[in-house]
Amino acid sequence: MENTSEIIFDKLVYSCAFESYRGHEEFIPDHFLGFQISGETHAFHEHGKTVIKENTVVLVRKNQLIRTIKYPSAHEKYQFVSITLDDETLRQYAAENKIVVNANFPGNQRLFFEPDDFFKNYFASLTPYINKTQGISANLADLKVKEAIELLLLSNPDVRNLLFDFSEPHKIDLKEFMNKNYMFNVSVDAFARLTGRSLSGFKRDFSKIFEMTPKQWLKEKRLKEAYYLIKSKDKKASDIYLDLGFENLSHFYSSFKKKFGVTTTEV
Repeated sequence: MENTSEIIFDKLVYSCAFESYRGHEEFIPDHFLGFQISGETHAFHEHGKTVIKENTVVLVRKNQLIRTIKYPSAHEKYQFVSITLDDETLRQYAAENKIVVNANFPGNQRLFFEPDDFFKNYFASLTPYINKTQGISANLADLKVKEAIELLLLSNPDVRNLLFDFSEPHKIDLKEFMNKNYMFNVSVDAFARLTGRSLSGFKRDFSKIFEMTPKQWLKEKRLKEAYYLIKSKDKKASDIYLDLGFENLSHFYSSFKKKFGVTTTEV
């Protein structure tokens, strides 16, 4: 049966899967509030792996790379719903409510929230729009997003220091970041933004550090890691090519043979 991800209105997204489904790498440009209705989401990111279990509310930070695997439960299909909290909406909310950020939000704080009656009733109120039994006006859609912000602040007032921090990402150590995130198959633009650089600045700094273009380095890095995993860890090419950022298996095979002069089975 088909796996779907559907935009119900511009900031509400509903995902459904009937079988285990490996999602694509994603650059997360905006915060979003999500609810795991059924099944589990396994999210892989720079700091490791996070498992979002059934009946869990989670706030996902903006400006990060994530890869997901979606698992249905034994008795129910996979269902996840999310509300995008974009900067424009958050700026407007902060202005209307005179919110001021007064501290840095801890970078390693887990952003799970208890699915109390408020959160349960909130996500239940989205069901008619997901099931298409009721339409939604633009004004009501805006109110639902603001309601999500209110609930987050009610659950953890310190979240204001995350949601309403509109500073630009600071320039971070490019070499360290790329060595941690090279396996994510996203655009060079996304890598530039995540390291706090313009595209031209990213390419210039990258060339100074690695003495090659980002695309050349990414391909080299991924192929070397593939060689190591196949030769030293006895991994199969079909099991690792997606995790290393290659889009299809045939391209991986041809690139591997061109780089090392042997096929993956001859290593």
